[in-house]
Amino acid sequence: MRTDYAEVFQSDEAVDKYERVVYAPETYSTAVSGRQRAFLRRLVRREFTARRPVQHDFACGTGRAIKLLHGVVRAAHGYDVSAQMLAKAQEAGVYAKLHQVDGEGPVPEPATVDGPALVTVFRLLLNAPKDVRDRAIAFAAKILPEADSGLLVVENHGNRSSLRHLRHRSNRANQWFAELHHAEVEQLLARHGFEVVERRGFALCPAGAYRREWLRPVARRADDLAARSGRLSGVATDVLYVARRIPK
Repeated sequence: MRTDYAEVFQSDEAVDKYERVVYAPETYSTAVSGRQRAFLRRLVRREFTARRPVQHDFACGTGRAIKLLHGVVRAAHGYDVSAQMLAKAQEAGVYAKLHQVDGEGPVPEPATVDGPALVTVFRLLLNAPKDVRDRAIAFAAKILPEADSGLLVVENHGNRSSLRHLRHRSNRANQWFAELHHAEVEQLLARHGFEVVERRGFALCPAGAYRREWLRPVARRADDLAARSGRLSGVATDVLYVARRIPK
């Protein structure tokens, strides 16, 4: 696990590579993002029937999670420690108010909360140290003080119980090859008063299957079916957890 996570995306080169390589067309991450978009938009329409929520995206990066919900939320705020990431999000035309926050110190203060909220935390928990994970969920708890305040959605893009785990031994020296078990995510959320109300997987195949041109169509089809079924989150490589504050 990396201990310098907050400093990783402080250069324009690193941010540009993230957009051009990780989320290039036909990649694993792009395919997962498309499935997440469909799920999240259905979730918002299903759970926020009285009034559309305001999205608060912590560690927003270039605004990917915000763009997934363009048009279905009332407004959006993005928070990140990296000025370079926020500049890239602005350049990409993200419809949100963007806020640079400190990487250390007190839990950041959210923008004014008006009505129901949807807090999203994507691609942060897996590689971040424990204190950063706790800080992110503590931030969500400020926005969602009650069970009826809205929902929190967090991503685990390295589920320990998936096929991805088979590469663990050969990647022990790789600081980017972290793993998170479902129980660890649930315990993190519980420490801050949240309970998981829904869990959904978005890929069974590991990223390597998408790098082989002959295998990519098979992997994509299998993962599309798995994401639609909603029954295989236990062994999915990428998982979203929908959580709500535990009623007092």
